[in-house]
Amino acid sequence: MLWDLFCRVIDNWGDVGVCCRLAADLRARGEQVRLWVDDPQALAWMAPQAGGVARWDAHTPWPDPGDAVIEAFGCELPNAFVERMATQAQPPVWVNLEYLSAEPFALRCHGLRSPQQGVAHGLAKYFYYPGWQNSSGGLLREPNLAQRQTTFDPAAWLAAQSLALRPAEQRVSLFCYRNPALPQLLNALRQRPTLLLVTPGLAAEQVRAWMATTVLPADDLLRIAFLPPLSQPDFDHLLWSCDVNLVRGEDSFVRAQWAERPFVWQIYPQDDGAHFDKLEAWHRLWAGTVNLPPAVLALSRAWNGLAHPVDPWPWPVDGAAWQTASCAWGQHLRAQSDLVTRLREFVDSHRTVARR
Repeated sequence: MLWDLFCRVIDNWGDVGVCCRLAADLRARGEQVRLWVDDPQALAWMAPQAGGVARWDAHTPWPDPGDAVIEAFGCELPNAFVERMATQAQPPVWVNLEYLSAEPFALRCHGLRSPQQGVAHGLAKYFYYPGWQNSSGGLLREPNLAQRQTTFDPAAWLAAQSLALRPAEQRVSLFCYRNPALPQLLNALRQRPTLLLVTPGLAAEQVRAWMATTVLPADDLLRIAFLPPLSQPDFDHLLWSCDVNLVRGEDSFVRAQWAERPFVWQIYPQDDGAHFDKLEAWHRLWAGTVNLPPAVLALSRAWNGLAHPVDPWPWPVDGAAWQTASCAWGQHLRAQSDLVTRLREFVDSHRTVARR
């Protein structure tokens, strides 16, 4: 099949990151994909080998739509493209790929059909919710992921980043939004030998600001390394090389779960506080499935501002129990089919009813 995948770049590149992985996974399974991005510049470092990427704007000369059209995260398709969809004898299956959520409404709404009006009159689009349950849309997981992880050498990858390992030193990655709890975390990490691997952007800015006001002696237990921008494969390698991963948004959140390492997720903060309900829904699902140390949930709440300020800071956590829970969670998810498998089945089953 031919897929048209539409994405708008939002401030933190998370949406385009998900779409790039989705497009690559579809292509790896023999599908043709046109990835339409309104600002593809981030792909130069995120996915330098990506093919089939096209910029779209108000002046784009649109081709005939493919067999399936994915509107990622409600990005709103261009009217001119929708008009072409509406004139086809066999319209494409139109899917709105939604954000990942453990809230109950996601399962209730997954797969629902929405008849369209205006220039899309006669068409319908379907809501597709990724998720952790069998009745959801699944999670992105490429077929060769397990094989890549089995053959990966963390020491060799770290050496390629000019990072030498030290005895008994825990490795922690940091990828975050702006976070007022960061100084507490950094001070907690100073209590034992730690190599903190800091990603570019907001994480690096905040760590450098903290360093400017904090005296770190030469023999301090916290060692800080600032990383360059990483491609998506190398970001996976970072997660696989660390003992604990602090991640944010959606794409890195899912990748941290496949890494089967302890992780802390920073949810995208919303001004109205709606993200707190979303976070707690995730906590209920996670802790209700595996034997998660209670301190992990305390740490997650503190990191996301649900229990701030916290004294003492809930770190360290029982690393062995946390690691066991992380492996159990990853294996639980791997027993399910992945998002692309389910999405292809969904599109195949709806190709004959795309027109209302």
